[in-house]
Amino acid sequence: MSRFKKLIGDVDLTKDLTLLLFIGGLYSLSAALSNTFVNIYLWKQSGEFSDLALYNLAIVVLQPLTFILAGRWAKKIDRVIVLRIGVIFLALFYLTVLFIGTNASKFLLLLGALLGVGYGFYWLAFNVLTFEITEPENRDFFNGFLGILTSVGGMIGPIAAGFIISRMEKFTGYSVIFGISLTLFSIAVFLSFFLKRRPADGRYLFGRILAERKNSMNWRMITNAHFFQGLREGTFIFVISVYVFISTGSELALGTYGLVNSSISFLGYFLVSRLLKKEYRKRAILIGGLLLYGAIFFIVFEVTYQKLLMYAATIAIAYPLLLVPYISLTYDVIGRGWKAAEMRIEYIVVREIFLNAGRIVSILGFLAAVSFFNEEKSIPILLLIIGAGHSVIYLFVRKIQFQSA
Repeated sequence: MSRFKKLIGDVDLTKDLTLLLFIGGLYSLSAALSNTFVNIYLWKQSGEFSDLALYNLAIVVLQPLTFILAGRWAKKIDRVIVLRIGVIFLALFYLTVLFIGTNASKFLLLLGALLGVGYGFYWLAFNVLTFEITEPENRDFFNGFLGILTSVGGMIGPIAAGFIISRMEKFTGYSVIFGISLTLFSIAVFLSFFLKRRPADGRYLFGRILAERKNSMNWRMITNAHFFQGLREGTFIFVISVYVFISTGSELALGTYGLVNSSISFLGYFLVSRLLKKEYRKRAILIGGLLLYGAIFFIVFEVTYQKLLMYAATIAIAYPLLLVPYISLTYDVIGRGWKAAEMRIEYIVVREIFLNAGRIVSILGFLAAVSFFNEEKSIPILLLIIGAGHSVIYLFVRKIQFQSA
């Protein structure tokens, strides 16, 4: 036990915090196994960037709409039940993919909608539970350790999935991987029954917290930052994996890319969560954002597998530097906001609205680029523009100030 305490630091691991980490870890492993390969699965059936964009657009449109509904339900029923609904919808997504098989590209909007609804319920509940279960003293640990679990999943998932898919005929390997993801989500549902029940009450004042941006500079700055975070994520989340597959034609190479990225990311999250002090949060966000933008230049002019691996290594260093302090800072802003204890759900919902608004703008820009211009020329230019999103985050968070007690 003493060795374990040395590993995690001076942190009080409660039952609910541990369970939430396990559920987050299972989600991360399932996502690492399948999410990247769903895009390749659809790409192999369709071969059109625009189809992938429509699938991802359906996700990011349904996700914020579901967040608004999930927020209302979280005020009326148990938050743990909302989490469970999200995981069930994610499992339903994989059941549907398995059922329709090689006709998946004909049901892009349905699949995207199922995933978007699942994400909406899951992340609303997970974020609210994170806010309730963690304290300012252990928030960096939780976010960092969750990042470690995500990285471990990212190390195991893609390389295992790539190996299985490459060893089986046609689309059989994809069915196996989607089936494993379905099983992992089922385990997550089971674990959720052991979380302490967290009923809520009170009125759902989504509009009031949206309007709170006019009263609180901190809240306005952090929501603006989330829009620009989404601006990069919307397109990069699917384009890079397709680039890797196009440059190699191999699912195993895509798995290797994920292994390189997550191995370095694992070390990054561990070090940042243990070593980063509160007073250096904003500086870390700046460095992480600049590294993320600089990484784009590895791939924007000439895409090769070697350059993609260098890109993977660079962003694996950058993301822990940016996300661990950024997420903690976000929760601190919410925690000090107007009626934070009573309105925490509304704060989470509004934050996600801005994040997904950025993603929607990003994908719509991508659709315009590939629909009206030459793909080979327009996509690199678009990546250079929207890729600045994480760098812009610092311009907003540097203005956030907390009054000392």
